[in-house]
Formats: sequence, structure tokens, C-alpha cells
Amino acid sequence: MRLTFGYRDTVCEIVEGRGSIASVGNLVGKERNVLVVTDSGVPVQYAKSVLAQFSNASLLTIPQGEENKNFNTLETIIAALREQEIDRSGALIAVGGGMTGDIAGFAASCYNRGIDFYNVPTTLLAQTDASIGGKTALNFGHIKNMVGTFHHPRGVIIDTDTLKTLNARHLYSGLAEVIKMAATSDAALFSLLESDQPLNDNLDEIVAAALRIKCDVVLKDPLEQGLRKVLNFGHTIGHAIEVASDGKLSHGECVAAGMTYFCSDDMRKRLEKILKRYNLPVKSPFAGAALLPYISQDKKRKDGSITTVYVESPGTFEFRKMTPEEVASLIS
Repeated sequence: MRLTFGYRDTVCEIVEGRGSIASVGNLVGKERNVLVVTDSGVPVQYAKSVLAQFSNASLLTIPQGEENKNFNTLETIIAALREQEIDRSGALIAVGGGMTGDIAGFAASCYNRGIDFYNVPTTLLAQTDASIGGKTALNFGHIKNMVGTFHHPRGVIIDTDTLKTLNARHLYSGLAEVIKMAATSDAALFSLLESDQPLNDNLDEIVAAALRIKCDVVLKDPLEQGLRKVLNFGHTIGHAIEVASDGKLSHGECVAAGMTYFCSDDMRKRLEKILKRYNLPVKSPFAGAALLPYISQDKKRKDGSITTVYVESPGTFEFRKMTPEEVASLIS
């Protein structure tokens, strides 16, 4: 599948399909000077496969883990870009999950006032959500994604074969973001996820459907001024759980739990059935009072309130403005 995403002067080509990692060089340009950035948790063969497609390229491996999405790692990437002597005609390619794409994209957005960025996501979460839309970020002061820019990639290469090396927990964590999009925007996809069909039998269809949702939403609202906030379903409480858990729970697991507090009773029952099937949590392990300090720091807070997303039935949603205290009160 190929999709073309255009925003202002940026045209992003999205290539999805098994074996598509072999086409990275053709998309970027094999003669360009590039830096490939991956992290230590990503199977090294993926970055090496990308590196081998270029005549002038180097590889940087950064430490894995959300705690490393910080200014120290950013400095490491900037130094590597300088060492590779990349100018504005060069490019940075991220190979890995959402953490790698976030920080590499941020580096590309500010190095030389912006260079081309390409994303090769290797996790389900990154393939269906984090790699599309141009959000880049660093964590700061225990606040997730506190510092960031909008810097859309020039290309995204989604090879679903890379998902074979994910363990079940990471695969299901990524699926939480797909469930999120299905719940708010695609009743047919939600029904497919509810079915008894094996996940791997429908993985390409699921990834493609999630990509279409994400692209449609971002095209209509590239800077998150309105509609794009629908993609935050489950994130208000989810981000707070993620910080409170101090890395013990993954992003997808936290979002899964966060979704269940913003549904009708019937929707919650259907949602929890899917979440339990994939060993995803259905409630917060922390009380509302413990999460309130983190909810209050939500970067989407404006004039004392947060825009939350409520789902009555699959494929529908509404925005509700709530104070941090009202959000916390939902958690018993």
C-alpha cells in the first residue's frame, strides 16, 4: 500500500508492505549523505539492512528506553550528524519504535534549522501511530513529550515483517493504539478486533486501516487544533499512569487502561473484552489522588481544563472539557 501525505511544503510518501524495508534507499536516494539512528533494543539487522543501501552513511545506536528520550541523547545525535558532515541536503533515518522516531525526528527538526527525516518504524505502535503526523518530542522534568516540534517525515517505510521479532507484550502494547483509533473512528475495524480471528491473520489489514485513520485525521488537522485531539483517547489518564509507573508499564498498556474511563457502560464492556484478550490492563493500578499531580501537568491543559475524548459506541466520539480534578475523580 502507498499513501501520499502532504502538508505545506512537505510531501510524505508512506510505503506499507512486507519486505518494504528493502526500498528505503530508493525512497531516500542512495547517493545522499545519511545518518541512521536506531536504539539498542531494536534487532540490529534492520538498521544494517537500511545502512547497506547507501554509499555514504553511518549508524548511531542510542540507549533504549523512554528515560533516554532526553537532551543528553539529543546531543549525542547532533554530534553524530556533525561527525557525518551532514548538511541540508542530507537526511536522518530513524529505525525503531516510537522513542527512536520521536527523538530522531526532533533532532532532524532543529539541526541546521531542519533536515529531511525518514522513519522506518519496527513496532506496531510506531507503525500505526507514532511514525505518522510529524510530532517529535523529548521528555523533560518527568513530563512525557514536554519539548517538541512538528516536523513531518519525508517518507515512512512500514515493513510488517519486522513485527515478527516483537514479543507478545510489545505487539499487544502497540495494538492498544489501533484499538484506540478503531473505537473512535472505525466501527468495522473495531468489529474485526472483536472477532475470534487470529491477530496475525489480519495484521496487514489492521495496520492499513489504522494508517488510513491516522492520515485522514492529521490531514484535516495537522497542528492539533481540533479534530486531531481524537487521537488522545485514553491518553489523559494513560500518560499519568505511564509516569507514575516509572517505566514498569508500556505506553500502550497505559493508554489501554486510560480508555476505559471515558466510555459508555456498553462500550466499556466491549472494549474490556478486547483488552483482556491481549493481556492489556482495563483499569489504573493507581488511585485518582496519586495521578492528579501528573494529570494537572498534562501539556494539553488550557485555561484550567483538559479536552478529553468520550466514546459512546464504536466509530463515534465527543470532546468533553474537564478539570484535572474531574478526570482524577473517575478513578476509584
